[in-house]
Formats: sequence, C-alpha cells, structure tokens
Amino acid sequence: MAHKIPADLWKVIVSDPAALVAWKDITPLARNEWICWTVSVKKPETRKEHVKRVVSELKEGKRRPCCWAGCLHREA
Repeated sequence: MAHKIPADLWKVIVSDPAALVAWKDITPLARNEWICWTVSVKKPETRKEHVKRVVSELKEGKRRPCCWAGCLHREA
C-alpha cells in the first residue's frame, strides 16, 4: 500500500530546497517508507520529531529511515 504524503511532511520538505532535491532523488518505495515511518507513531510530539528528522536525514544522504522494520502496510 502506498501512502499519500501528509500535508505537514510535504510542507517541511518543500520549504527546504536541499530536502526537496533529496526527496525527488529517492525511489517511490523509499518515499513510502519515510511517510509510513512518520505517520505510524502514536503521539503528536513523536510525529513532529519524525517530520523534522525526515528533512535532516534526507539532507544527510539517508535514503530510508534507520533501524526501522519498514512499512507494515505493505502487501506481501
């Protein structure tokens, strides 16, 4: 299942040119992993932290969330 990018995540990605370039450079599957990693948390504070980390980690060259099992919504 492919996730739609939530407005809060898209807003911070497009507000940072380097993050936007990195976002466009990763595969659709990798984008889906970042989105799922962001939306699958329970607490609003954790989600805000994940949104910030997506931008910073993309700019560091990371292509997927570190130390995460992957999208649990993906069909086998």
